[in-house]
Amino acid sequence: MPKFLNGVMFLHSNRIKQLVLSSMFAALITVGAFVKIPVPVVSFTLQFLFTSMAGLLLGAKYGAVSVMIYIMLGLSGVPVFAGGGGVSYILQPSFGYMPGFALGAYVTGRIANTSGNPSYRRLVIANFAGLLIVYAMGMTYYAIMSKFYLGTPIGLWPLFLYCFILAVPGDIALCMLGAAAAKILIPVIKERHFNE
Repeated sequence: MPKFLNGVMFLHSNRIKQLVLSSMFAALITVGAFVKIPVPVVSFTLQFLFTSMAGLLLGAKYGAVSVMIYIMLGLSGVPVFAGGGGVSYILQPSFGYMPGFALGAYVTGRIANTSGNPSYRRLVIANFAGLLIVYAMGMTYYAIMSKFYLGTPIGLWPLFLYCFILAVPGDIALCMLGAAAAKILIPVIKERHFNE
C-alpha cells in the first residue's frame, strides 16, 4: 500500500479513537454530575474532575469536544446535567458553568500539552487555569440571570460565598487528584497514539 494511503488511514483511525474517547469522557462527565454533595445555591459535583481530565488527556480540542457532546446531550433533553436537561436549562442561573467547563477543558489541555510529558506542576497549573475559567463564567452567568431573568439580584458577597468559597475547596482537591491521575495516564495515551 502506498505510504500516503497508510498516512491517511492512520489519521482517520486516530480521529475515530479521539472521538470515541471524547464520547467516553462525555459519559464520565455525566456520571460526575450525579455524584452530588449538597451545597447552598450550587451543588458540588465531580463534573470538574472529568472535564479537566478530558483536557489533560485528550488535549485542548478533543477535551472541549467531549464537554460539548455532554452539553448537547443535556440541551437535547437527556437528563445528564446535575439538575436535569432540556433547552430550558439555559435559563437556570447555574448553566454558566457548562460553557465554562468546555472553555476550561480547552485551556487546561492547551497549557498541559505544550511539552511531551508534562510535569505534575504543569498539570496542576493547567487545572487551576481551567478552574478559574469555570468559576468566572459560572459566577458571571449566575449574577446576570439572577438579576435580569429571575428578578432577584444576588449581592457580590453572597455570590462569592455560595458560588465560590463553599465549593472551591473540593475543586482544589479535584485539581490535585486529576493532575496525579493524568501524570500516570498521559504516557499510556501518547504511547497508544490517542493524543492530538
